[in-house]
Amino acid sequence: MSSKHATLIGLIAILLWSSIVGLIRGVSESLGATGGAAMIYSVASVFLLFSVGRTRVRQFPRRYLFWGSLLFVAYELCLSLSIGYANSSRQAIEVGMVNYLWPAFVMVSAILFNRQRANWLILLPGFVLAVLGICWVLGGDEGLHLPSMLANVQDNPLSYGLAFTGALIWAAYCTVTARISEGNNGITLFFALTAVALWAKFLLFGGEPMHFNLTALVYLLLAAAAMGFGYAAWNVGILYGNMTVLAGASYFIPVLSAALAALVLQTSLSLAFWQGAVMVCAGSILCWLATRSRRNSAAEAATNES
Repeated sequence: MSSKHATLIGLIAILLWSSIVGLIRGVSESLGATGGAAMIYSVASVFLLFSVGRTRVRQFPRRYLFWGSLLFVAYELCLSLSIGYANSSRQAIEVGMVNYLWPAFVMVSAILFNRQRANWLILLPGFVLAVLGICWVLGGDEGLHLPSMLANVQDNPLSYGLAFTGALIWAAYCTVTARISEGNNGITLFFALTAVALWAKFLLFGGEPMHFNLTALVYLLLAAAAMGFGYAAWNVGILYGNMTVLAGASYFIPVLSAALAALVLQTSLSLAFWQGAVMVCAGSILCWLATRSRRNSAAEAATNES
């Protein structure tokens, strides 16, 4: 396979991942937050089994199996439930945007814990800009307006809290697994464990009624395919394609995600929202540029398994 074709496949993975927020929300509206997420990860696990293959557990370091599983499952639970618990489609898109603080968090974690060298004159403005962009998004139509931002978060602290916690957990996952995975990829196992955790939550603590219809099934298949085939396509991209192009393109996911979610959910977004989304992207890119000269595996893992 040529490098150009592999890079194109990797870019398709970015497009698939960008559709996840809107598709997860579409599934949750019919099947509920917990049941819908459980169905998505169950079907996605099957897709991954046939595309990536089964996980050879015996070859994996035990630390990676434990910490990788724990952090990955925790992140996916935060991501899917934060979107599912949103009170509206607009709020689901905002929650998804909060989750996209992870690139900036990953870079900071790589510097603090993996001794990644960086240009702090670029990193600090980048991190501040990314956080400021989220504040801008949460301010609603008012933009950077503290009372509006607080009122928005207080309307549904669970969803926003899960999204923010998820961003922190993903940064920890990327930082930890880059050091202990020894080049192994347990994505198929991790997705299956996420499905098991969600079904356990559904059975033990209950969930919203699941209403199956044609629309729900279409959203379900699309969401599972976006996750499962997205990971499969990304593996091809990073193995045979131009990693520099793919890494740079991945930082535009927040804007692409918001655009696709708005289209799928038929939701209009204000100018202030788009301004905040662009700021999040710009801040993440600055953080990336701050470590570009000497990236380590933690920075690459962030785009490799998000």
